[in-house]
Amino acid sequence: MALGGLVSNRNFTSFIGPESVYQSGKDLSPQRRGISCAYVACYGGQIEKDSFTRCWHGMSFHAKQLLNEKVSKPIPTFHDEVQHCSSLSQNFVHMNMKLKAGRRCQSYLSSDPYGSSLIQQKAVYGPGLKKLGKEKMARVHYKSEDYDMTETNVDPLASTEGTGEAILMEGNVPQVSSWWQQFPKRWVIVLLCFAAFLLCNMDRVNMSIAILPMSQEFNWNSATVGLIQSSFFWGYLLTQILGGIWADKFGGKPVLGFGVVWWSMATVLTPIAARIGLPCLLIMRAFMGIGEGVAMPAMNNMLSKWIPVSERSRSLALVYSGMYLGSVVGLAFSPLLIQNFGWPSVFYSFGSLGSIWFLFWLRKAYSIPKDDPDLGVEEKRFMLEGNVSNAPVSSIPWKLILSKAPVWALIISHFCHNWGTFILLTWMPTYYNQVLKLNLTESGLLCVLPWLTMAAFANIGGWIADTLVRKGLSITVVRKIMQSIGFLGPAFFLSQLSHVRTPAMAVLCMACSQGSDAFSQSGLYSNHQDIGPRYAGVLLGLSNTAGVLAGVFGTAATGFILQRGSWNDVFKVSVALYIIGTLVWNIFSTGEKVLD
Repeated sequence: MALGGLVSNRNFTSFIGPESVYQSGKDLSPQRRGISCAYVACYGGQIEKDSFTRCWHGMSFHAKQLLNEKVSKPIPTFHDEVQHCSSLSQNFVHMNMKLKAGRRCQSYLSSDPYGSSLIQQKAVYGPGLKKLGKEKMARVHYKSEDYDMTETNVDPLASTEGTGEAILMEGNVPQVSSWWQQFPKRWVIVLLCFAAFLLCNMDRVNMSIAILPMSQEFNWNSATVGLIQSSFFWGYLLTQILGGIWADKFGGKPVLGFGVVWWSMATVLTPIAARIGLPCLLIMRAFMGIGEGVAMPAMNNMLSKWIPVSERSRSLALVYSGMYLGSVVGLAFSPLLIQNFGWPSVFYSFGSLGSIWFLFWLRKAYSIPKDDPDLGVEEKRFMLEGNVSNAPVSSIPWKLILSKAPVWALIISHFCHNWGTFILLTWMPTYYNQVLKLNLTESGLLCVLPWLTMAAFANIGGWIADTLVRKGLSITVVRKIMQSIGFLGPAFFLSQLSHVRTPAMAVLCMACSQGSDAFSQSGLYSNHQDIGPRYAGVLLGLSNTAGVLAGVFGTAATGFILQRGSWNDVFKVSVALYIIGTLVWNIFSTGEKVLD
């Protein structure tokens, strides 16, 4: 069978089946069954003014007229655009006729292995608009062999051996794939990174809870407990820059996958290492830090390849909120597991979740969009138009990177930001207990509040930042606004702690301080991809190394200050660094690309 399709935006579209017999629900006479029937889906361009009505009415059969005329007259066609399709060597042909006002008329032809064909025509009244029209069906039977028109006698109800039927459907009959197939692939990557960071902090904070029964079982003193807690940062510092280099050279997928598997295995082996001896436990905690150290640079590399600038703040905010929620989940479930199953159960259960994540990561994640065979054309075009970088990196231009003022603005600002953040997150239970006179149980519950606040405000800030970018505000201005909130907000609320008199107000100030701190996800944390998308992993490795050092030194300095001063002195140092970070950021940072 041969099928010719002429498509016109002004007049009509015709489909001709050379050896066809039309049936409209009742038997035809033998004379009419011997006539080769052609049917026309007329696009009525000269009949109706409304484009949808033209399409709808044009999809009806005119077989009766053709039968009466015995196809003696040629079918007149007028067209501006022609699409000619053949179904002999194809299983599926899709002809898409685009109309005015966002409407479209679609025709489908498909054939099965037995020679039967299915023709569907449907009028779709544009995406997002109300569906109109009712389905109307008619059947066309044909023989694919050549017969003389005057001698052909085709039984319309014959078996499918050599015959088939075509069904014409008018109205709106959309063929929509499942929602998970339509879900943007770039946000699949974001959600997988969110889950990885959720596991990251779950595995990190479980030791802060499990260390209490462990120290009782193994008779560890305070100095030993401090050594165990700090051993994590040995490996964490080691792989910040290395993780960025690996991700920029080899892609974010293998590096982040390696990190999750590595720290998950270290988490599962922690109880075994603890029972072997203290040195083995310290090494295992350092190994865990090695795995988590590559997570941030690899994630930053992945998002720089997948996420356009108009969605950058929201995506990063969602991923980092996974860290905050991971702390909440870890702090909430660790005591329950320890109470019911013993302290090793925390490490076994949390660590095993990494293997489940890794299976999804292998199937769904790709380092760059062009490697994904399921990525749609429209989404790929959207990402390319959104300044997504796909260029590989063969070498790291260290001299060029370190000569740029915006890079140093990132490093210094990250140090100032993490000084206050790590102090609050590390010393907050002690502050609640010593200053607010809350018991340990109440302190532990209130420690969850800042993490929840940060998770909420990080996503709010990301939405605001992306909205400002879409409205035309420059990326530089947006980054400076968001990071200024991330610096000056905590500085203001920490300065008010010396004036509050009730525990409720003190906790509120802490929560507001951490909530405004989360706006930094749309400030300095998003800026790595702005100034150097090809080197996003290395840039985050550099700045986060400074941030981790701030956490290590700040935590130690806080203990030193408290021995000779008060909590007000601790907060004054943090406020001073926040102000320094604000000045450096607003003077030297930029949202423009400075590294190619």
